Amino acid sequence: MNRLQNKTAIVTGTSRPNGIGAAICRELANQGANIFFTHYTNYDHQLGFSDADRGYPDRLAEELRESGVRASHASVDLSDPSTLAELLDQVCSELGVPDILVNNATHSIDIDFMTLDADNLDPHYHVNLRGTALLSTAFAKRIDGREGGRIINLTSGQDRGPMPGNLAYAATKGAVSAFTVSLAAELASRHITVNAVDPGPTATGWMTPEIEAHLLPRFPMGRIGKPEDAAKLIAFLASDDAAWITGQIIHSDGGFR
Repeated sequence: MNRLQNKTAIVTGTSRPNGIGAAICRELANQGANIFFTHYTNYDHQLGFSDADRGYPDRLAEELRESGVRASHASVDLSDPSTLAELLDQVCSELGVPDILVNNATHSIDIDFMTLDADNLDPHYHVNLRGTALLSTAFAKRIDGREGGRIINLTSGQDRGPMPGNLAYAATKGAVSAFTVSLAAELASRHITVNAVDPGPTATGWMTPEIEAHLLPRFPMGRIGKPEDAAKLIAFLASDDAAWITGQIIHSDGGFR
């Protein structure tokens, strides 16, 4: 099915083979979209992900091209607002004016009330909220007048309950949900939809066996979420079939409770 034929998508936060970003790129490409993805491997190395590999973006781009689409990528620090116009310029130059923006990049460090301070709150705000907000509005301005623009943000279910011990992440991702709803109202007259996807706990390499054993009973379908689960929903939201869906926070979490 080539629902996204001749479309061009930007996917942020794609630097690991086991991540949601890579799964999104593959699914969009499988449905015909050209892909421009961003990565920032310094962050992945900081967190110690075993699959963090500075050579992976080149391999992923080649994999996407082998599926029959055009693909390119760039290392982008989304906490630096000066990079956003440069990113859009590069996408337009290499692949054409984009139709789809998936804000997948995130910054997440466990922080409780005893350790929260300006120094560790700011990186969460700069990437999760400011980066998402500024890139979304710059994207919308760049494609103004084109039919069928799509913005899809990633959230983490902050409206479903508390996330103790992760205050900075929860606060900034919760703000993304609020931003999504209001931006959708502003862009509806321009036929640009804005939605958010909460994939729930997803096995992307961060779960220890103990965490997985603790979470598994809370999934009524009997398995942990996979990156491909979120990717399939995002591909639908990026398509013309989802033209009437906007301003929604969709919990694609397998009924996680």
